[in-house]
This record gives sequence, C-alpha cells and structure tokens, in this order.
Amino acid sequence: MLSLSSLHHRSSTPQLNNPSLSSSSLSLSSSPSLKPTTTAATSTTPRTLYLRRKPLRIRALDAAQPYDYETKLAITHFNTTHHLKIGIIGFGNYGQFLAKTLVSQGHTVLAHSRSDHSHAAKTLGVSFFSDPNDLCEEHPEVILLCTSIISTERVLASLPLQRLKRSTLFVDVLSVKEFPKNLLLDLLPPYFDVICCHPMFGPQSAKQTWDGLFFVYEKARITNEDSRISRCDKFLNVFVREGCEMVEMSCAEHDKYAAGSQFITHTVGRVLEMLNLQSTPINTKGYETLLNLVEITAEDSFDLYYGLFMYNKSAMEMLERLGLAFEALRNELVGRLHGVVRNQLFDKAQKAKSPLFNGNGAGHNWAQNGAALQSTSLAMRSQDVTQFYEYKGQISQPIDDSSKLKVAIVGFGNFGQFLAKTIVRQGHTVLAYSRSNYSDAAQELGVSYFSDADDLCEEHPEVILLCTSILSTEQVLKSLPLQRLKRSTLFVDVLSVKEFPRSLFLQYLPSYFDVLCTHPMFGPESGKNGWNGLPFVYDKVRVGSDESRVSRCDRFLDIFAREGCRMVEMSCAEHDRHAAGSQFITHTMGRVLEKLGLESTPINTRGYETLLNLVENTAGDSFDLYYGLFMYNANAMEQLERLDHSFESLKKQLFGRLHGVLRKQLFGTAEKFQVSREKPMLPKLSQSSAALPSSSDTLHVQNN
Repeated sequence: MLSLSSLHHRSSTPQLNNPSLSSSSLSLSSSPSLKPTTTAATSTTPRTLYLRRKPLRIRALDAAQPYDYETKLAITHFNTTHHLKIGIIGFGNYGQFLAKTLVSQGHTVLAHSRSDHSHAAKTLGVSFFSDPNDLCEEHPEVILLCTSIISTERVLASLPLQRLKRSTLFVDVLSVKEFPKNLLLDLLPPYFDVICCHPMFGPQSAKQTWDGLFFVYEKARITNEDSRISRCDKFLNVFVREGCEMVEMSCAEHDKYAAGSQFITHTVGRVLEMLNLQSTPINTKGYETLLNLVEITAEDSFDLYYGLFMYNKSAMEMLERLGLAFEALRNELVGRLHGVVRNQLFDKAQKAKSPLFNGNGAGHNWAQNGAALQSTSLAMRSQDVTQFYEYKGQISQPIDDSSKLKVAIVGFGNFGQFLAKTIVRQGHTVLAYSRSNYSDAAQELGVSYFSDADDLCEEHPEVILLCTSILSTEQVLKSLPLQRLKRSTLFVDVLSVKEFPRSLFLQYLPSYFDVLCTHPMFGPESGKNGWNGLPFVYDKVRVGSDESRVSRCDRFLDIFAREGCRMVEMSCAEHDRHAAGSQFITHTMGRVLEKLGLESTPINTRGYETLLNLVENTAGDSFDLYYGLFMYNANAMEQLERLDHSFESLKKQLFGRLHGVLRKQLFGTAEKFQVSREKPMLPKLSQSSAALPSSSDTLHVQNN
C-alpha cells in the first residue's frame, strides 16, 4: 500500500479517491519532474492549483520495489555529491595511473611532485602544482601519497600541513603497510584522518581493467563524524566502482601475506630479468608465464623492490628460504649426477672383465649399425632453421580407412595414456605395452594392452611411439624384439630433449627403420583443455623416400595438426638450445617454488597467481623428467649456473644497499661527533646525548 497522507484531509478532491488509479500512476504523477499539463481551460481549477502547489510524495512502501522512485532519487543525489577533491603527492608513473581513473569518475584531481609532470597532468585533466604550499591552500579533501617507500617519510615531513584543513584525509598506496601506518600516525596531528591501502595492481597488470583485482585497506584513523565517515566511503567507492575486490585487513596481516607473495613474485621476476629470457618458437605455457612475470615486474623501480625488502620484516626470511630451496634443488641434481658417474665407473670396470664386450657381442653390432647408417639410401635431414608445417589440405579431409594407423605405445604411463585418448578418438588403432600393468586403463580407453613386448611387435604396428622417461629410454629400446617388427616400421619419440633420443635411435635401430623425433610442448595439465595453438616440434631424422613411408609420417603428424597444434619443424640441436633456455628454466623455477610451499593468500596479485600456476603445471611431473632435462641437454648446466649467478647478483644488490644505509648511519654519527668537538658553542658530547642520533634520526637517514 502507498500512504498518501498529504491527501487524506482533502476529501474535496474525489478524483484522487478513484480506485482505478494505480500506485504506479500515482508514483509518476508525484515526481517533481513531471508537472501536470495545464491548458487555458483548466489552469485555474482548484485541483490543478493544489497539485502545482503541493506535489504528491511517497511516504512508505509495504514491499521491496526493484527500482522505485526513492532509489532513483538516491542515485541521482549520490551522482551529484560523490565527487572529491583529491591531491596526489608524487605524480610519477603510479600517480598518473590512478589519476586517470579518478578524473574519469569526475573527481577533481590536483598533483604535486618534485619532478615537473605538468605536461602529463594537463593531458589527464589534472591541475599540477610545483609548490606544495599552493596545492595545500586549495584545501583538497584527500591527500593521496603516491611516493616511493624510501622517500615517504621525507616527503611527508616536507608538506605544509598547516595549510590544509584539519579534517583532511590522508591515504597511502604503498606496497608495505605497517611502515606507512606507523609513520602517518606518528607524524600527522590527530585531527587528520588516515587510511592505509594497497591496490594490488599497477599500470602493467591492470592496463585493461581493475575488475576482480584486490584492493586492501585499513581505516587506521577515521573520526566518528558522519561527514568524515562518508568521505572515507566515497574514496573507497572509487575502487568499488571499477570492480575491485575490496579486502579490509590489518596492516600487520597484509605484510605477513605480502612477504610470502609479492616479495617472492618480484624476486623471481628480477632474477629472470637478469637472465634476459627471450621468447622462442616453441614456448610452453609454463615459459609464457615466466615471460609474463618478467613483463609485469620489469617496469617497477628497484626502489620499490628494495622497499618491499627493507620495510617488511618478513622479507628477509623469505629471501633466505628461497636461497635454501634453490641450493637444495641444485644439490639434488648434482647428487644424482654424482651417482650416475659412479655407476658408469663401476660398469666400465665390469665390462672390461667381460669377454662379450671385447668380442662379437652387442657393442660390436651397435658399432656396425652406426657405420651402416652412413651409407644408407634413406633420406636423413635435420633442418637448421625453424619450419612451420602446413596441413591445410589434409586437415580439411575426414579420416578414412586408408588414413588410419596402427600405433603401438611403448610406455603406457600418464603421458602415454594422455596421447592415446586423442589417437583413439581420431579412429586409429592403438596397442600398448608397459612394464607396469595398465590393462584396466587401456580397456577404458579402447586400447589393446600387451604385457609381453614380443606379442605387441608380432601385431606389426606401423608406428612405435616411445612414451618412456628420458632415463629409461635406452634400456627400453634395447629390450624391444626388433626382429619381430616389419623392417619399414616408423619409430617416434616424444621426449623433452631431442639430441639424446636422436643419437640413440641412430645408434641402436637398423637402417631400415624410419625415425621421427618429436616433442609435444604440452602435457596432461597444460593440454587438458585442448591442444589448439600449442607447439608440436618435430624433426624427420630418417624417413624413407618411398611414397608409402612419406605418407605414413605425414599421417602421424596429422594427428597433432588436426587438434590445432602449431606444427614446428626444427632440428633436434636447435630444439635443445631453445629448451634449455625455456623448459629447463621453467621447471627449475617451478621446483624451487614448490620447495617453498607457496600457498594462495586472500590478496593474490596477478604475478603471484602466475607463480602458483607454474608450480601447479610442473609439480605433477616426476623428478626423473626434470633430471632428464638437466642430464640430457648439453645446455642445461650453463642455464643452471646463470640462474645461480642471477640470484646471487640480486642478493648482492639488496645487501649492498643495506650496507650503504648502515655506513651512512655510522659515518653520520662520526660526523656529528666531530662537529660537536669543533664548535664550542654546542654542548659537549659528555654533557648531552643530543648529538647522538635518535631512532627517528636513524630512520630518516635510511630513507635519504
């Protein structure tokens, strides 16, 4: 029911008591913007005069309305009163980034900075002041501090606070929170309000939108007055309107999370930046995350990073943990390498005693096979340049019976099953063999499983697809009953390194077998939503010139082309050069971060999300796979050393600056002592402790 109390005492207006008038019509007629239409004939009637003099007003609603007149009125009132006058102190890259949105929302923005940013301010529609006195005399309602962490205290101390209104709201946007909170509460008179906030994004990570990004804040000191509470809410609403995830959190809690996420993110980003990582023709998803991380963090100044380290008491612990994690991973690699070398030494001693090795045994036959390969008439090629394979003609054609292949997967573990699922779906016949019993998984996928390698080879598969680990490849290849296969069989590997399996194939396989070395640059985790756009690298190492053999090789490659893979023809040597700089680094960083036990926080940045995704993408892989990337890629050791050097260089930068701060403090004390002795008008050091720096002096020296 609508209460029309203003009409109840006017019984002389029967038209208004007509039950045919609905509540909606009353609402419309009562709107101040909809005055009754008058004509010459009706302009003097009592009803018209009454309506013009006293418009109808809605007094109460008995039920919630989805969009009623009061809501419209409230929104109109809000849109005309929510604007603030905001003074930005520190109008560098980040200050301009925030100003752009503030201006777009209709707020009046003033700016002051030590450097002259008047041109940028003019472009953004901001009033720039080179003198802070002039800005403060404009009486901004909000002072927004966008200074660096290191310069915050000095800038704050230099502001002419006496020229501001005593009710001004101070806001900082620093990446650490306990330090500015203590600073603002200590240096500002108690009549100023204080909000400590942290937009967990910047010009790079939020260049498209702020929607869904975290904005952390603490109302450190807000006076209990309606106008001040309203102003605080208006400022926070700037970020609400852009779709930010608003998180009210204490400064201490923020810094605890930030040390474990933001500091680690920037540390990893800067270490990788020192490596000068380059995009390759065969980027994996994991490597793309590293390149994105470098891009996100590269534009931030070292002062910002140093501030995260210097002014967050949890940062030193995280740096030490990161160093220990890297050291542990390196020891794990080197320890296993040491074990391999020892085994080789003992194996050689055993073989030296064995007559088989010196006679007409396997070693002699392998050498013969290697020599035979030199005179083979089969086409062998290893491209020195990257080629992109075109399948347009074949992809458009459906698979018919003549295009189907009989593919035998040797090594039916996680990756073998992952490939089998797609190969079966395309209509090919798949057989499988593995040391472990995967018969149930094979049956579920529609694959014929063999526990005996002889039985599998007697089925005469056209393709033998090796999905073994890098470490076991040689052993498995030597154990296969090659004599039971057709002499034209195509052998394919899918290892993450390429020169090593290429050498094995050419060494152990008779010359009548074809060889194709491939690397799908994805796995069950990164390819779970499809293979479209993911790189598939291949090298036709040895493919017979017969039309049937060429066609069979193309039909196998077509399996991946049909799924939308980006087909890249590349030599095995070139692949390993790129992979050492991308895949090995990706897995190394993923495993280091895994050892840190990184966990999601309530305030994840986009950069930290990339690290969590990197751990997720690499943690599922066995250590054998990672060790294989290290052991069987000649370029991996160099990359490990470069990574170690980059991390040590970054630590030296941090500790070097910290050492500089301590030296300033020591020499500053010595200079003050010297001045006190040379100037007799000052009190002697023994008579007063004033010559010694106080704790606040020490902090001030740090920031200068």
